[in-house]
Amino acid sequence: MTTVSTKPYLIRAIWEWCVDQGFTPYVATLVDAQTRVPPGYARDGQIVLNLSPDATGQLQIANDFISFQARFGGVAHSLVVPIANVIAVYARENGQGMAFEPEIAGDDAGVDADETPGETPQTVADMADAAAEAKAEAPAGEDAPRRPRPSHLTVVK
Repeated sequence: MTTVSTKPYLIRAIWEWCVDQGFTPYVATLVDAQTRVPPGYARDGQIVLNLSPDATGQLQIANDFISFQARFGGVAHSLVVPIANVIAVYARENGQGMAFEPEIAGDDAGVDADETPGETPQTVADMADAAAEAKAEAPAGEDAPRRPRPSHLTVVK
């Protein structure tokens, strides 16, 4: 009998902690042939996604995949990310979370997304940038100017 990885449980726990604390849960993931993200939003084979309840619809963090719907540039997309490709889950506001070693499947090792027929390399964009673009297109409200967000990196001495 094989045991299920603890990774999806940890991802769900950190996601729930972020939401409970009022933080924005982000997930960093590798993009390959099994990852379904909008074309043009991945860079260097990676993408960072906002998994907050406000930014996603029908979010499911299962043991094998994370699936949800999100808007990129005002256009709705269905996204699917294999749990094996998740390299970090953290709070945008303070960078607290957990990083994971990328899991490489035996037969798929060394296969790039651009080697798969019909797949093209994708460029990375932070969901915050896509949200900012969508907000800029929305009618101006009485929002105060936003301060630049702090770095997600923490100095450890």
